Amino acid sequence: MNTEQKVRVVEALAEKLQQYDVVYLADIGGFDAEKTSNFRRECFKQDIKLEVVKNTLLIKAMEKSGRDFGDLMTVAKGETSILFAETANAPARLIKEFRKKLGRNNEKPILKGAYAQESAYLGNDQLETLVNIKSKEELIGDVLGLLQSPAKNVLSALQSGGNTIAGLVKTLSERA
Repeated sequence: MNTEQKVRVVEALAEKLQQYDVVYLADIGGFDAEKTSNFRRECFKQDIKLEVVKNTLLIKAMEKSGRDFGDLMTVAKGETSILFAETANAPARLIKEFRKKLGRNNEKPILKGAYAQESAYLGNDQLETLVNIKSKEELIGDVLGLLQSPAKNVLSALQSGGNTIAGLVKTLSERA
């Protein structure tokens, strides 16, 4: 790869790093062609962009993007794949499910680190934490549920009270 090609790759990566708020770095090295293809297919199904990148170009793109990725650059060693997503927990869930499909003793893909919700998560041990992050849509649903609950209780009480009062009025009018 000549210098001009490297500059184009860095610019394209920097643009993606600015565009996506969720960035995961993973190691899928050691996968055979079938496993790699299956992982790519699962990423595509879940609208997660997967790219294999050179670490030096990735670090330059991170610096050029203008974002503060914290210590995420320190894990860019060895074989690195980068996953871009819109939802913070989607890549973590994908990695966890893919490991399940491959078998109990499989640790690949290995999570090197992630940048989600303006925070850096380093290491494979952060996978469960990332899986449990709620998406924006889930949080909005929770808040709406909480807001609707008191209103539903009031409406329910008014309706049941209204039926009781209406029943009493009807009974009294029939007796008269």
